[in-house]
Amino acid sequence: MEVIYLDNNATTQPTDAVIQRMHEANQTQWANPSSVHRFGQMVRQQIELARHTTASLINAAPRELTFTSGGTEANNLALRGSGATIILTSPVEHAAITETAEQCPRVVMLPVNRCGLVEPEVLAQALGEHVGPKDKALVSLQWANNETGLIASIEPLVQIAHAHSPHVLFHSDAVQAVGKIPVDVKASKVDMLTLAAHKFHGPKGVGVLYVRRGVGMKPQISGGPQENEKRGGTENVPGILGMGEAANLAKIFLADAAKIQQLHDLRDQFEATLLNALRDTVVNPCGHDADRLWNTTNLGFPKLQAEAILLMLSERGVCASAGAACSSGSLEPSPALLAMGVPAPVAHGSVRFSLSRFSTSQEIKAASGIVIEVITRLQKSYASVL
Repeated sequence: MEVIYLDNNATTQPTDAVIQRMHEANQTQWANPSSVHRFGQMVRQQIELARHTTASLINAAPRELTFTSGGTEANNLALRGSGATIILTSPVEHAAITETAEQCPRVVMLPVNRCGLVEPEVLAQALGEHVGPKDKALVSLQWANNETGLIASIEPLVQIAHAHSPHVLFHSDAVQAVGKIPVDVKASKVDMLTLAAHKFHGPKGVGVLYVRRGVGMKPQISGGPQENEKRGGTENVPGILGMGEAANLAKIFLADAAKIQQLHDLRDQFEATLLNALRDTVVNPCGHDADRLWNTTNLGFPKLQAEAILLMLSERGVCASAGAACSSGSLEPSPALLAMGVPAPVAHGSVRFSLSRFSTSQEIKAASGIVIEVITRLQKSYASVL
């Protein structure tokens, strides 16, 4: 059975070039990069080249990047290492943010609008009410939502945070955005930003926290001076070199406007086919005209159960998900969708489909037919029970 993989917001397939680069590292560049001998220093040089390439993807200086074990660790490092005593975030963030924020002395949960975005005036009001002139605070808001693909306007939010007090820092979880859309840390003026290699066809187990030069950061993993003394432990050399290769390929992809438009149209075609064929189907959370990542659609099939949909799709070779991969085992509707105002009967039956830059029109056409077949069958079963 041919697999049609439409769960690329959970993870992406590493490219052949990434796999080859990691293979080379394991074969010939396996020395400890902290060693002083020539072999170790040669490996150190390769890490720094990968750091430079990855930094170029987000317009950062290489020394502003700290390699981590992934996006989750990078988010944890941002929230805990910043030393903030107040964290302002939203209920639609990834669990790596919301669960870590709960451990902070004070958390301010910012309400979102019907598209799942924090309005600038909401942030300004919250800062005024909860953050004094000497309080050290951190605002952490995602660049693009992992479940819906909705893209935030980060720059106005950063401006509001910085205007409130010099003690307010701004972090953005850009794991879903980097490699799919342009992300520029200098233009946005964010203080910190998270990315993960496996979201843009790199390896799992390696991520980055960008920390703007001059921003203090307390290490959360001690045991060595690695990563400019921000993260102890021997570096994951194959993963880092694979990430560098993936970053280079992502930069090439982002320069290909025609390819991106083609994939955008492919997502829209998939959406339109299902909306035309299946009654009551909706695009979460605020329709197909919202500013979203080109690869993502979150479709609500009212009164159905996402788990049943996913199982039947899987049996027919289509891979999708019901929200974040980290919480996909839950039988409850997505808290993020509920926070966006999606009605519970719709949220219970919501499925995320996410394409990659290698998705084809043949795959999308086949997947559309399978989804229509599965939903139609489940709708008939539901109607027969009533």
